[in-house]
Amino acid sequence: MTSLHDPLPLPCGQVLRNRLMKAALSEGLGNERNAPDDRLERLYSTWSRGGYGLLITGNVMVDRKQLGEPGNIVIEDERDLDALSRWAKSTKERGVPVWVQLNHPGRQSNPLALGHTPVAPSPIPLNFPGAATPRQLTGAEIEDIIERFAAAAVVCETAGFDGVQVHGAHGYLVAQFLSPLSNQREDEWGGDPERRMRFAVEVVRRIRQRVSPGFAVGIKLNSADFQRGGFTETESRDVVAALAQEGLDLIEVSGGSYEAPAMMGTAAASTRAREAYFLEYARTVRAIAGDIPLAVTGGFRTRDAMNEAVHAGECDVVGLGRPTATTTDAADIILSGRVRALTTHQVRAGMRGLLGKVTDLKSLDGLLDLGWHTDQLHRVGAGLEPDLSRGRIATTFAMLRRNGRMSFGSKRGL
Repeated sequence: MTSLHDPLPLPCGQVLRNRLMKAALSEGLGNERNAPDDRLERLYSTWSRGGYGLLITGNVMVDRKQLGEPGNIVIEDERDLDALSRWAKSTKERGVPVWVQLNHPGRQSNPLALGHTPVAPSPIPLNFPGAATPRQLTGAEIEDIIERFAAAAVVCETAGFDGVQVHGAHGYLVAQFLSPLSNQREDEWGGDPERRMRFAVEVVRRIRQRVSPGFAVGIKLNSADFQRGGFTETESRDVVAALAQEGLDLIEVSGGSYEAPAMMGTAAASTRAREAYFLEYARTVRAIAGDIPLAVTGGFRTRDAMNEAVHAGECDVVGLGRPTATTTDAADIILSGRVRALTTHQVRAGMRGLLGKVTDLKSLDGLLDLGWHTDQLHRVGAGLEPDLSRGRIATTFAMLRRNGRMSFGSKRGL
């Protein structure tokens, strides 16, 4: 009779004290050198008091020339080891493990970085207005990126973090290799599902080889990318089967991309009513994953639904994302029974009739909602309370300011 309160032992030997996880949210709180500072320490110290069994950071990049957005933390080597160590220690007083989410944006890099050419498995741009056509990666560059993931994981362990999570979802580089829409190569890195999954497997394998047995290694994986002709649930199950042989400690299930943002609550009303958008998929991979715990993130809001998913064995961990930006102690209030459901906040674009003629409103709503929640993280990092009355105009200007503030700066010395 497993409950949300029960501890969860992981294959690496770590034990999570309960089944609620603060899932990754891209904070955008790196300084001008893409290093962490006291804002991230303050934010994670706040979350460490929120009752979670596990905290996962958001969008730490492995190449400072390829950022998803300005303000991403970058780990290439030990140059920022002291600052990383302070960040890692920010949760230790409360005994909450923190894992670093490692990522590469591929073609989904900062769209306002003028003059920047993104890279990707194939030269296919995002289906988004103004998206740049990426340059196809060479075989040597692919090997270099795999090594960058492993090197960053070693630095994370040295800094005192408890594990890493490879971001293999939401349209970033690992997901781009998995999808036939973005990977149209015909070499050893593409051409069929087995070769398209090779990049993800090699990244996980290289990390596991380079870190200690007690250091956790996880992956966030799409159930599907929700695009016609894209990465399917059948292919995703095959990836889980392959990764289950690579010494993983947690597989987090999500879905979608910024072209089809299923993870942002833009799913059909019937899907949202079931709360957990990807739970049905998780049921189908439970046996395939074997002894590797499964986390499901996306849509959970009520205590009853979270309890039922864990009690039924459909997942081992419930991931909470956007609600933790405005309710930093979301896990505590669920576990204590103080609330039945978490409050949600969703921001949508205005002038919908006009904008709907020139752009995809679902994608625009997803980006705006993401920006609004990022604003809340910045407030908590600054020692302020979330601002629930913040409007879409203020959010839009903040997004433009954040994404453009480094676009014209010199990259010398990076």
